[in-house]
Amino acid sequence: MTQVCVAWDPSLVGRAETTVQLDDFAFVLPPELIAQIPAARRDQARLMVVDRAQQSVSHDIFANIGHYLSPRDVVVVNDTKVIPARLRGRKAATGGKVEVLLLHELRTGVWAVLLKPAAKVRAGTSLEFGDGILRGRILERGERGTVIVQFTPTEIYAALHRCGEVPLPPYIKRVSEAAQHAFDLERYQTVYACHPGAVAAPTAGLHFTPELLAQLTQQGIKRAAVTLHVGWGTFQPIRTTVVEQHHMARELYCLTAPEAAVIASTRAAGGRVVAVGTTTTRTLETIGQQMGDVTASSGWSDLFIYPGYRFQVVNALVTNFHLPHSTLFLLVCAFAGRELMLEAYRTAIAEGYRFYSYGDAMLIQ
Repeated sequence: MTQVCVAWDPSLVGRAETTVQLDDFAFVLPPELIAQIPAARRDQARLMVVDRAQQSVSHDIFANIGHYLSPRDVVVVNDTKVIPARLRGRKAATGGKVEVLLLHELRTGVWAVLLKPAAKVRAGTSLEFGDGILRGRILERGERGTVIVQFTPTEIYAALHRCGEVPLPPYIKRVSEAAQHAFDLERYQTVYACHPGAVAAPTAGLHFTPELLAQLTQQGIKRAAVTLHVGWGTFQPIRTTVVEQHHMARELYCLTAPEAAVIASTRAAGGRVVAVGTTTTRTLETIGQQMGDVTASSGWSDLFIYPGYRFQVVNALVTNFHLPHSTLFLLVCAFAGRELMLEAYRTAIAEGYRFYSYGDAMLIQ
């Protein structure tokens, strides 16, 4: 699929350039604000509410998000499920240590992976994980530094839960990875996750509890789900000074007909589409661009949203606080405006909000 990039809109106030400069999306974050563990209870994370029309910021807790939603709205979540995608093993012939990060399944039992060490990748090399619980054979090099591996057994999910690890983002540090594995396996996962395949969580959804979801339903607020298997691209930094030169790694998505109908009926009635997370946002906007409407669809998305993009589907956004210079921060700047987002982030830092995957939340409406 061709990457969807949207040219800079010269009508935007204050910008005459035809390119977007990465340096315009920098801020300084004190390292102590990077959350290492989540809130004790998911919905007790703090919630910053950003009103685009009023250009204002207010503060609450996530449990009260229903106060800002209407029965006319539909909340759209990403129901992908994080798999224990990091494998530590050895080469069967030499015993040399290897580390594998699963990316996505190409066909039954055949996966694109990242492999360390990557310097001496040889087709035919056999790999073993978990004392032989899972075995792999390198087939070939793939695109963009990936390696293609055939696994045995081909249905690998049961084996992954025995010998795999949750691939936490690099900014979350663990003194003892083994001791934290069970904890992260539960908390680095949304309560509605049901389709295995992601290597990173759609973290805006981590704040919902079953009780909060039930409360929103009682308020008459509709819910729909898309599936986008979050891939390694979520950790990829932008390495180009000109934003448009960055290319997103593609990710597999699906929107079923029943879920699409819920979203479409909300839009037809004039209600808001409230996207939970940047992954949900990119999925809905990909479908909107490709199909011209919100209809059942599946495929690969490499949509890169940055300032100048014109949103077609999403009206409000629930998100976490992101890294400077990241594709995620550029997306929220595209949605709310760079100056408003930089001011909101300055406020968050001053108020001691917790950042990144296990941190606090923001509602932009």
